[in-house]
Amino acid sequence: MTAQREWFEKDYYKDLGVTKSATDKEITRAYRKLAKQYHPDANPGSEERFKEISAAYDVLGDGAKRKEYDEVQRLGPAAGGFNGGFGGGSGFDPNGFQGQDMGDLSDLFGGLFGRQGRGRRQRGPQRGADIDAGLHLAFRDAVQGVTTSVNLPSDARCSTCRGSGAAPGTSMKTCAKCGGSGSLTDNQGPFSLSNVCPDCNGRGHVIETPCSDCHGTGREKSTRNVKVRIPSGVEDGQRIRVKGRGALGQLNGPPGDLFVTVHVASDRRFGRSGRNLTTKASVSFPQAALGTQITVPTLDDPVTLKVPAGTQGGTTMRVKGHGVPAGTGKKAKAAGDLLVKIEVVVPKHLTEAQREAIEALDGALASAKGERTTP
Repeated sequence: MTAQREWFEKDYYKDLGVTKSATDKEITRAYRKLAKQYHPDANPGSEERFKEISAAYDVLGDGAKRKEYDEVQRLGPAAGGFNGGFGGGSGFDPNGFQGQDMGDLSDLFGGLFGRQGRGRRQRGPQRGADIDAGLHLAFRDAVQGVTTSVNLPSDARCSTCRGSGAAPGTSMKTCAKCGGSGSLTDNQGPFSLSNVCPDCNGRGHVIETPCSDCHGTGREKSTRNVKVRIPSGVEDGQRIRVKGRGALGQLNGPPGDLFVTVHVASDRRFGRSGRNLTTKASVSFPQAALGTQITVPTLDDPVTLKVPAGTQGGTTMRVKGHGVPAGTGKKAKAAGDLLVKIEVVVPKHLTEAQREAIEALDGALASAKGERTTP
């Protein structure tokens, strides 16, 4: 197998940045840290590095594989008969093992590459891919939280061939090249190499007449509906993880995750400042000077706000508990507030009576300060 031939050349411990004496927990912790750092979604262009990390953890994260890998690494330099690796050597040299028990080596390499007649070594379960999706929300839904759904493209069993891949009325045939085993064995003395059959790609059967609708894949394009719970206070551009709702895994492997990027629409009345909502309210100069009560909107019913006498334009007043609602659970954040910015409206056009009244006020204010007014 190609992956295990690389065991003689690859230093998987170095790929994960751990020592050969690292514990299973240390290996898992190193893998998770590197996988998060080099995941193609978070770090475009890092696909090759991500593959190296995944390949290393596929071996070192499995106790049995790690033991075999360590043994291969230990024997590698002494195995001179391989002449630089599989496939390029000139034969098997028992002297290259310098006294190693050939029966033990036969057991070791037989376990690695498959004995004659046992068929190819099966791949283990593979985790499904993560899926990205976008979701557009109204401002109110983003603030208060909502349970909604997203439609995702998906593969379903072909309704024409019922997933077989063969045209209706026909059937799959056992692969003549490998006899249905899915692999071809190359016997090399004390051990043998098992490779995937090129005719059936390891399936053990061939489809002579593929289904015209799915072209032999046994699948057709479909959609699936996934419910997503959006917590209160989600912000524009925030990514919500829905565990286990990504692509299906292979060979009974776990599914991937769904990552939903939220796009929040703007609102003509409200803005956001963290857990607080913001809005504006206008008062006249007399109202600001004398004090008044005004009605301000909230996400629910309007509330009455008292504006004290002498309030200056640009003053921000707080309405407790009318911002982003409190969440639930131990890590829930407290409810936000509504922040109301007061704007004092100055009239652009005055009547004669209004002008006289303002001039009289100006004179009274100046006299109170001991100043003279300009006529």
